[in-house]
Amino acid sequence: MPSLVPKTVAIPSDAAPPEEALMGMTGGVPGGIVAGQPGGVLGGMMNGIVAPAAPSFVSEGPRQPVRVGGNVKPPRLLSGPAPIYPILAKQSRIQGIVVIEAIIDEHGNVIEVRAISGHPLLVPAAMKAVSQRKYEPTILDGQATPVNLRVEVTFHAN
Repeated sequence: MPSLVPKTVAIPSDAAPPEEALMGMTGGVPGGIVAGQPGGVLGGMMNGIVAPAAPSFVSEGPRQPVRVGGNVKPPRLLSGPAPIYPILAKQSRIQGIVVIEAIIDEHGNVIEVRAISGHPLLVPAAMKAVSQRKYEPTILDGQATPVNLRVEVTFHAN
């Protein structure tokens, strides 16, 4: 370890860069082109010629749920029971909205539910009702796909 840092570093003008400096990065770079050329050009252009696009690969594993919104429409509810108002909540005249996040598979079945907000006495009844629902499958790019959907269940004290 040097005891002090030199003020200048002498670099010979006739020194060539090492060969590995010209060969690209081992393993590639994030966002790089699959099977790209070592020493390629940033942006993929050289003398006005655009590099060919890499082929797109489709994942063979299970599809991940997409969030409803934008170009993804919410699935249409086909059937499902009304939530059963908990007796203690009804006697206490507790009412309100319970927000549930549900994952609906490619067949329209609710496979996972998670409470986002709502009164603790109302949450279990809302989760049970949502988990028993059946939806029309969501079609994305011509294929049924699982979706992540927020469901609001409303409880009114009568």
